[in-house]
Amino acid sequence: MTDPRQEAVLAHLRRSQQAAERAASDTKFVAATVAIAEHTARALKNGGKLLLAGNGGSAADAQHIAAELVGRFLLERAPLPALALADNGASVTAIANDYTFADVFARQVAGLGVPGDVVLAISTSGSSPNVLAGVAEARARSMHTIGLTGADGGALASAVDVCIAVPADSTPRIQEAHTVVGHLLCEIVERELARRP
Repeated sequence: MTDPRQEAVLAHLRRSQQAAERAASDTKFVAATVAIAEHTARALKNGGKLLLAGNGGSAADAQHIAAELVGRFLLERAPLPALALADNGASVTAIANDYTFADVFARQVAGLGVPGDVVLAISTSGSSPNVLAGVAEARARSMHTIGLTGADGGALASAVDVCIAVPADSTPRIQEAHTVVGHLLCEIVERELARRP
């Protein structure tokens, strides 16, 4: 008799593989991945920075991407300016307490962002109020906006300049794809900026 835990692992891996194959065959998904990397690389080349926003697992994804850019992904190079807005617990809790939780990203975007910066908003549902508010603030301040979401993209899809909506309904599959997109973003940006003298 097969171990049910092994069957569960195999089933999970197969579902992940199927989601990756759907994304790889989706030309819009592939083109959007290149586009978000180009937006980000251009902003960083011009002295801008990347601000990342997300809740829960998406906050962790934002931290991961920022860490790869400030540190190093694959190439030895100068650090790149990237900041995950959920990182500062004091700011997040102060803003949530003194204003509302829906303001935690918008207020930071207003204080830290300048025209030409990029805001990368991550929300598996595409409907997180604080993420959407951060995007609205970024657009009002002439920043580029990028969305990572899933399924139909929710409100985030139409709120950003470029959106990647993972063709999946399962939160774990969407988050797994976001990790891959984050790594692709870091790889492309790093190579683009490594070309600078």
